[in-house]
Amino acid sequence: MPLPTIFRPLIDFALPPRCPVCGVTVEADNRFCLSCWQRLDFLAEPWCAACGVPLAFDGPEDSLCVACLTNPPVHDGVRAVVRYDDRSSLIAMRLKYGTRLGLARLIAEHLQKFTGEYSGDAIIVPVPLHRSRLWSRGFNQSVLIGRELSRRSGIKMDHDVIRRCKATPPLRGMTGKQRGRTVAAAFALGAAAESVLAGKSVLLVDDVYTSGSTSGACARLLKKAGAKQVLVFCWARVISDAESGRLPVPPGIA
Repeated sequence: MPLPTIFRPLIDFALPPRCPVCGVTVEADNRFCLSCWQRLDFLAEPWCAACGVPLAFDGPEDSLCVACLTNPPVHDGVRAVVRYDDRSSLIAMRLKYGTRLGLARLIAEHLQKFTGEYSGDAIIVPVPLHRSRLWSRGFNQSVLIGRELSRRSGIKMDHDVIRRCKATPPLRGMTGKQRGRTVAAAFALGAAAESVLAGKSVLLVDDVYTSGSTSGACARLLKKAGAKQVLVFCWARVISDAESGRLPVPPGIA
């Protein structure tokens, strides 16, 4: 019998699994307590086919919201587990800044449900960090999530096809336009990007989707290198009150 199995009861007694949001004892690692589970705003269809915001009612599968019909994003959709709020943000922050690295497994477990339709020709690409931030933090949270998602789904991950060639200040607090200008030239393609990406569906992994500036800058380069489509996979996405419950616009209507 493996040693971890033998000592598991002792480990659970000394260090019992705890809810990653509130810290109360739960039955297994990476599980939420009932109270936190019920208060997390899990995202589900119907959503805009381009930006992923919730739609007010069902429409055709490729329906767009008015905003995306007017100004389509560079990427081809967002698959987020939850809405970004005071609770869901704790998961992202504790992974990114609190070195709770096990939370990458929790996020990947929830993201796995979105991978089924892309597994045949897909590749996982984590949003890169600049080397200065990687040195100071010691890890890239998007790589950790991507690695776990790759392990669970069987989809190959490649973190060398795109790199962050320019250090940028933290984007928190910036407007969407400021974010866009800041990251416009922050990324570059790797040497083998075209051979790796040609005709592939890219699952671009990040922890949080805010304005779409970072994912848009990455998606633009990935498509330039030959990616067929770029889907953003993330734990949480920011949804303003104005974005909630947008009306769907069926395809073909201008």
